Order: sequence, then C-alpha cells, then structure tokens
Amino acid sequence: MDAAAPIDLATWPRREHFEHYRHVVPCTYAMTVELDVTAFVDALRRSARRTYVAQVWALAHVVNRHVEFRLCVTEDGEPAAWSTVHPSFTVLNPERETFASVWTPYDPDFATFHDAASALLTEHRTATTLFPQGPRPANTFDVSSLPWVSFTGFDLQVQTGWGHLAPIFTLGRHHERDGRVLLPLAVQVHHAAADGFHTARLVQEVQALLAAPDWVDAS
Repeated sequence: MDAAAPIDLATWPRREHFEHYRHVVPCTYAMTVELDVTAFVDALRRSARRTYVAQVWALAHVVNRHVEFRLCVTEDGEPAAWSTVHPSFTVLNPERETFASVWTPYDPDFATFHDAASALLTEHRTATTLFPQGPRPANTFDVSSLPWVSFTGFDLQVQTGWGHLAPIFTLGRHHERDGRVLLPLAVQVHHAAADGFHTARLVQEVQALLAAPDWVDAS
C-alpha cells in the first residue's frame, strides 16, 4: 500500500481552515441530496451490471478526482493525502440480518471494478463477521446502502469523528416523482477536509456521471 504524502503546509490554501476545524471548532457536517438517476436506472435495466456496484464505483470515481476527499491524518497529527482511495461497502446477510463490510481496489475502468466487487458481494453475502477480508487498508472510505427506504435526511454521530477525514456515503431507495427517478444520497464530511463548496462540487460531478451512463455497458 502506498504511503500517504504529507501536505506542504507552507503552500496549502486550506492550512488555516484545517487547523481551525480540527482544533478550534472541530466539526463534521452532513449533506443529503436527491440525485436524478433516470438515465442511470434505464441504462442498468438494459444491462447485466449490478446497480449497487455501479453506485459505489460512481462515488469512488469522483472521490478520487479531489484531494479534499483523499485526506488523512498522520500519526503526528499532520494532514496527508492518499494518491488513491478505495471504497469499503456493506453487504447484507439476510438470514442473520447483519451486514459485512468489504472493500475493492478502485479501478478507473468500471468493468474491471464491477467484476471484482460483484464477486465479493456474492462471496460474502453469508459472512458472519463484520470484516471478512480482515483489516481494511487505511486508504478506504465508507459507503452503505439502505435500499429498503427513501429518506430526506441522514446524519451520523461519530464519537471519534474529529480524526476521521474520509467522507462517508449513505445511499437510499430510489423512487419516482414527476416522471423522474430520484436517489437519496447522504454525504458526511469533516469540515477540516472540505467545505460546502467542495462537497457541492462532488455531488454535482456524481450527478453528471449518473446522467450520462454510457460507462455502464462499456467493456
């Protein structure tokens, strides 16, 4: 695994913001949005690809574009950035009504990622432990799904959240309204890592990716 590269504090535009929201007013925030996934759902209905895997890849693809969502804190408490981060996502064991968390290396090629992630979901849908692959790499971020219910707000209270700079995503059940298919997405962000501007840009880029889903069937 690659080591995270230290941030050059002398030239980092976010140095003051990072220090303020890490040490003076430590805080996280959550944003819940509805994504228009009409074209995305239509593409998946004509495809053999799995919806959840496609959702996870779309998030990972955009997250990896932006350093604000690849940040971490070193053992010395200094900010650093991973060159690549990988999604860790949940899979339900329906018989036990518990879930496992699995991770797949991010690949910019959706087809490659889809095959690897789909195999993991199949393999671990009967897992009886939380982390069946063993300890996760440090450069992962979390995605979970609540496909049974739609929501208009979702917030996590993370006790040790002041040191957790990776974003956390929660997907809801998509639903139809006014002829469009909408998907709830909640994003939990550490304010030291990213402001509302950065999170809004991330959401807009995810929306753009889902609105032009040619990649779903690309081989």
